[in-house]
Amino acid sequence: MTVTLRVEATATAGGLVLRPWLPDDADAVIEAYSDPDIARWTTSPMKTSEDALRWLERQWEGGETGKQFSFAVCEAQLDGGYGTLLCDVSLRWGDDGREIGEVGYWTLAHARGQGVAPRALEALSTWAFDAFAGDGLRRLQLIHQIDNLASCRVAEETGYRLDRILPAYPPYPRDGHVHVRDAV
Repeated sequence: MTVTLRVEATATAGGLVLRPWLPDDADAVIEAYSDPDIARWTTSPMKTSEDALRWLERQWEGGETGKQFSFAVCEAQLDGGYGTLLCDVSLRWGDDGREIGEVGYWTLAHARGQGVAPRALEALSTWAFDAFAGDGLRRLQLIHQIDNLASCRVAEETGYRLDRILPAYPPYPRDGHVHVRDAV
């Protein structure tokens, strides 16, 4: 399933386009994973074009199999196209069906503090509840390490309430927060 989502501009922020990842995005993926503020929270180092291509292939495969939907979030252009890459948002499913999905994201350094992640996550969450209601989707969860305060703020801003503390478990060295948002 190929999906593109659009988020309208607001008085203080431009519009966004959530689009499938493209081969030309490889350099931006390397840039993202080279950022210490992203690398700190990930378990997969990304240093080469081959690493980035493998990452992109996993995103495409997830969309083809329906196990994961990953979007490159870009600035919307007036002509309906898209501009600079800002963020990644994704929805993935476990092996136990589609009642509960997990969302995740990262934001490039130049886009932080502009409300990009909350707006993109809101668009993804709304789309997921609409698109997968017939599959029984009843809850989305967002998991982050306990000291990732930015992710905690994004979760709260987008209606994900703190549900529980997740004990540290390799490869994650610290406890985590599980935030949840239920279907309305």
